[in-house]
Amino acid sequence: MANPNQEIKYTKLFINNEFVDAKSGKTFVTLNPATEKPIASVAEGDREDVDEAVRAAKVAFARTGPWRQMDASGRGRLLNRLADLMLRDIDTLANLESLDNGKTFGDSTFDINCAIDTFRYYAGWADKIHGSTVPSDGPVLTYIRKEPVGVVGQIIPWNYPILMLTWKWAPALAAGCTLVLKPAEQTPLSALHMAALAKEAGFPAGVINVVNGFGPTVGAAIVAHPDIRKVAFTGSVETGRIILNGASTSNLKKVSLELGGKSPLVIFNDADLDEAVEIAHNAIFANHGQNCCAGSRTFVQEGIYDAFVAKAAEMARQRKVGDAFGDGVQQGPQVDEEQFKKILSYIESAKGEGAQLQAGGNRGGTVGYFVEPTVFSNVTDGMKIAREEIFGPVQSILKFSTLDEVIERANATEYGLAAGVVTKDINTAITFTNAVEAGSVWVNCYDYVVPTTPFGGYKQSGSGRELGYSGVELYLETKSVTIKLPTKV
Repeated sequence: MANPNQEIKYTKLFINNEFVDAKSGKTFVTLNPATEKPIASVAEGDREDVDEAVRAAKVAFARTGPWRQMDASGRGRLLNRLADLMLRDIDTLANLESLDNGKTFGDSTFDINCAIDTFRYYAGWADKIHGSTVPSDGPVLTYIRKEPVGVVGQIIPWNYPILMLTWKWAPALAAGCTLVLKPAEQTPLSALHMAALAKEAGFPAGVINVVNGFGPTVGAAIVAHPDIRKVAFTGSVETGRIILNGASTSNLKKVSLELGGKSPLVIFNDADLDEAVEIAHNAIFANHGQNCCAGSRTFVQEGIYDAFVAKAAEMARQRKVGDAFGDGVQQGPQVDEEQFKKILSYIESAKGEGAQLQAGGNRGGTVGYFVEPTVFSNVTDGMKIAREEIFGPVQSILKFSTLDEVIERANATEYGLAAGVVTKDINTAITFTNAVEAGSVWVNCYDYVVPTTPFGGYKQSGSGRELGYSGVELYLETKSVTIKLPTKV
């Protein structure tokens, strides 16, 4: 049940299965983006707290410790138990998510159900990670082992707090790693409740650690720490570069990055117009536009362009914006003031560059970080809103003529996270999906992400793939073992 007055139980750091104050005693305030008022003061970690968390994770990863000695099937049972507890506490988690992030209670509940599915999926992988034997020449036996990387650092964003936590925790724990997680400073509350559930589920001390704080302190300490063997990060391209550089100058730790996007959604003349408008609407406005694979460049073929623009603008005008707990609300506030101002500046840029404003374009109300669902037509490839990631509820509609043309334009970006195509012609669909440079491509749908399929990007949208078995592989080392056999019997 939705409850905007949800009690905040956990505000400290979580290290070695205990909630503790930051060593400095410092705290920071997390705000409700709908009211701009404080929700709670949260412990602010620093390098010393990361050191303590890594020590705990390192002890938990010790060869003779309970985590390494646990059967693989036992890890799977713990992951399933954590999923059970999430289901029990789903309203609490959704309330925390909506308070801290601003997304609607319904969206938060949907995200948590997806997170539960992800934990259950990786629970099934825990005892199915295995190597192989190799037919080597000579009197030898050769086999390949798959082993956990060790202590991993994980840094997640604020747009899908619990879901991104799950994408990091579940495969790492299935593989047998221990971890130190930094949640986004804007949205730490649900991660701390998840830490409490992990302890209740029975994960041994030190396996899971959560250190709240900021990128230049906690994030930098994770990246630089010599005992962390891998960093997994989801966030902006700019921060991804900083992490990659930091990892290369510390201990050359492994790095996986899921970064930004400027994803094309291409709609052809033969598409069902109403269906296409709805697909495109959800592709950009879902999660308030705060989605790394949002369909933020809507390419529409010239034969239906004007009709599409009219219907898209009307659908945007009908979208209800308000507090996350309000009846019928489809879009809450942006996550914080910085993001709010950034989106409004992109809107002003588009107006100045000659894009045609069809809907929205303003702040919503006078309190809270609300932005009206905004639609621009007559957008061209060189405009700022067509080149840069806005991460907000701004639909940019571009016109195209031919399949070959739109493929070239779709690929003319530094990003390559996702893409979509809406058409009734299977030849058009396959030609586009084969040619577009993107890690996920959706045909006659968009943003259909499930735990079984790898997710990640081409070009500057990242490296590595999360979800599916690819997600487990991010946390594994490969060891070749060769044994000389006796030549006489």
